[in-house]
Amino acid sequence: MIRRLSAEAFGTFWLVFGGCGSAVLAAGIPELGIGYAGVALAFGLTVLTMAFAVGHISGGHFNPAVSLGLAVAGRFEYKDLLPYWAAQVIGGALGAAVLFIIASGTTGFVAGGFASNGYDALSPHGYSLVSVLIIEVVLTAFFLLIILGSTSAKAPAGFAPIAIGLGLTLIHLISIPVSNTSVNPARSIAAAIFADTGALGQVWLFILAPLAGAALGAIIWKTLLDRD
Repeated sequence: MIRRLSAEAFGTFWLVFGGCGSAVLAAGIPELGIGYAGVALAFGLTVLTMAFAVGHISGGHFNPAVSLGLAVAGRFEYKDLLPYWAAQVIGGALGAAVLFIIASGTTGFVAGGFASNGYDALSPHGYSLVSVLIIEVVLTAFFLLIILGSTSAKAPAGFAPIAIGLGLTLIHLISIPVSNTSVNPARSIAAAIFADTGALGQVWLFILAPLAGAALGAIIWKTLLDRD
């Protein structure tokens, strides 16, 4: 179990450090020009690379919502949920802490949103709580469908990390303007800890909505699509 939890912690560290790091360190520099598309790709690449690197050890969840969805779908033991969640949240928080130390090493640094998620005034384009709730539930549900389908017995072997990484990239391309994209409670908690915009007061939504979306996606898969 220690190897599995370590793999989850390192994978979630990399997701937060790489994904949020692209937003905090690079997205705001005009000459780099990565913008939303670059941040979306960075998040997808973090999952793709760590799924190949340590997915064979822990399953490569790196996300409490994914762990819950896999449990609902019968692919993961409920008894392992709390240890996985703890490892993911700790790994994500450490990734954000290292990112904060690096980012604060320049003159005039202000944490600001620190790539955190939010609704209303904290949404990148001012979307309401309802809009953010819906998009987080829907996109997390589809993320679980991608994960469950690409890792099913009848799917082409060896390609799941690519499908999952590209799926997460697409999810970010859709929802960065709306919620700054969570679909992952560990990622949201990690960024909110270091933001100075009040994001921590809204993080409840980015815990509950992805968990609900993941359970919904798993139920849809089990009842309508699973033929393994």
